Amino acid sequence: MIPLPRGIIFDFDGVLVDTEWAIYQSWVRLFAREGQEISIATYSPCLGAGYSRWNPADHLEMLTGRCYDWDRENAARQEFIESELSRTGLMPGAAQMLEWCRAQGIRTAIASSSSRRWVGGWLERLGITADFDAVFCRTDGFPVKPDPALFLAAQQALGFPKERCLIVEDSENGTVAAQNAGIPCVAIPNRMTAASDFSRAAHRADSLTHLLCMLGKNAGAR
Repeated sequence: MIPLPRGIIFDFDGVLVDTEWAIYQSWVRLFAREGQEISIATYSPCLGAGYSRWNPADHLEMLTGRCYDWDRENAARQEFIESELSRTGLMPGAAQMLEWCRAQGIRTAIASSSSRRWVGGWLERLGITADFDAVFCRTDGFPVKPDPALFLAAQQALGFPKERCLIVEDSENGTVAAQNAGIPCVAIPNRMTAASDFSRAAHRADSLTHLLCMLGKNAGAR
């Protein structure tokens, strides 16, 4: 059973919006154009951490022995990503989860290794900016996960002890960061992270819908 939290800290990419697949596919297309492959397993260090720990661009240059115009290549990748995500909405169960949190008086925050421009743009596009009490991103000056700094900042902003908060993550880097922060975490795997090691997470759910069911049953038992 998951204890009912007073505050919930959400990762963004792969938890609230299914952005990670399109980003990965942009690299798959570029590698394929150059006669190379990049598997999810190879790409996985980027999940939840961005490109600070391992960069596909450096890997492609190593494989091909070439230097690329990354301003041009990244602009083309971004165009592909935007096209792929043009019809994307919230992950299944996300809207219901946020509505339930409001009804229960549960405070919410986002802690993301992505940029504020990326996260803030999506929150505005989806009309859910007001659903979060705080948002913390890499470009606010925080180290990326698995460093716990983003989660600790979010927990402090919510104003509850660590044991009264819950982190929702989809990546191994994220669950390691949660463990490092000392905050309970529920892992929700997706098609990019299904093979990841989630042994550091305190709980596991199949989806936000599943998590909402688990938390809702707990709320009914109060």
